Amino acid sequence: MNMNAEHLAELHEAKRLLENPGLAARISNLVGSPIESAIGRLPAAWQKRVGGATEHALQYAMTGALSTLPEDGTRIAYPRLHKLAAGVSGGVGGVFGLPGLLVDLPLSTVIMLRSIAEIARANGERPQDVETRLECLRVLAMGGPGGADDAAESGYFTVRIALARAVSEAAQALATRSVNAATTPALLRLIAAVAARFQVQVTQKAAAMLVPALGAVGGATINLLFVDHFQNMSRGHFVVRRLERLYGEEDVRRQYEAIELAVLA
Repeated sequence: MNMNAEHLAELHEAKRLLENPGLAARISNLVGSPIESAIGRLPAAWQKRVGGATEHALQYAMTGALSTLPEDGTRIAYPRLHKLAAGVSGGVGGVFGLPGLLVDLPLSTVIMLRSIAEIARANGERPQDVETRLECLRVLAMGGPGGADDAAESGYFTVRIALARAVSEAAQALATRSVNAATTPALLRLIAAVAARFQVQVTQKAAAMLVPALGAVGGATINLLFVDHFQNMSRGHFVVRRLERLYGEEDVRRQYEAIELAVLA
């Protein structure tokens, strides 16, 4: 089936969002130096703590952020409201530097996942469905190209394929249990897989907090970048999913890849 002009334009925009520079490049533009070098200055103990905090934040967010989103509510998303909330959280965390990150991370992750779910709903997804919740979680594994993200194989369809089995197993396990059953082994495996990729973004955020005199204003600004990045990833992802429901996964991927080839030509 040939994609109509309106949907093709939407796919172009989704491609633009999903292939934008990664979070490391955007933070580097803010702090004035490559964020990869700042990551190397993070104490080893802190890198380990960030890893554990990331996984716990995702578990907390899955049981909190999505359970309160009405299924029958408006399909309008409110990204600015979530950016404001994340900015406040980041501002408070920025006052305390790296220790503040451990306090900010669960809250900002809940805010982001809630915003992602609203964007999913605006694209025709049902937030109460297991599949939608898992797709919201999958968005947090999407880093975008560039810099430190390369090591995480950040191409959009690469991430989808890499997590496909874990998402499928979690969906099957949760289909017969409560969607809030955070202790389901399959869900925990998926959260661990997402956390491994999401940690790349969190570590970049932590490294930026080492910048002297960053403070509350800088912490708030980084959180705004953080939330804006994943809102963009979710807009692109759920537009692609909406078009896949209309045209099929294979046709949409073929069109997506053709757009990429045209850009690179």
